[in-house]
Amino acid sequence: QVQLVESGGGLVQAGGSLRLSCAASASIFIVEAAGWYRQAPGKQRELVAAITTGGSTNYADSVKGRFTISRNGAKSTVYLQMNSLKPEDTAVYYCNADLLLGFSSHNYWGQGTQVTVSS
Repeated sequence: QVQLVESGGGLVQAGGSLRLSCAASASIFIVEAAGWYRQAPGKQRELVAAITTGGSTNYADSVKGRFTISRNGAKSTVYLQMNSLKPEDTAVYYCNADLLLGFSSHNYWGQGTQVTVSS
């Protein structure tokens, strides 16, 4: 069964940086459009950053200028570089992606990775 595997979360002080990674459990899949979402306790899940199949990106206003979404050249992994982190960035971060194998594409969610920013 194909899964999206996330890594890179953790505890960091305000002003610090983290880089999240998201990849399919099998390297034969190509990551097409993808997005990073986050959900803080008691809040709804929100879109933080997205990248299209063609490489265009967009960001939530709250993270513009601080976060960068990217995809590696092999289109096997999506990253979220998070700089100048704030306590309000604390949340569980989820990756969502369309994975392509041959001519078939399906959408998957990762299991989530905790990001905690201390003040």
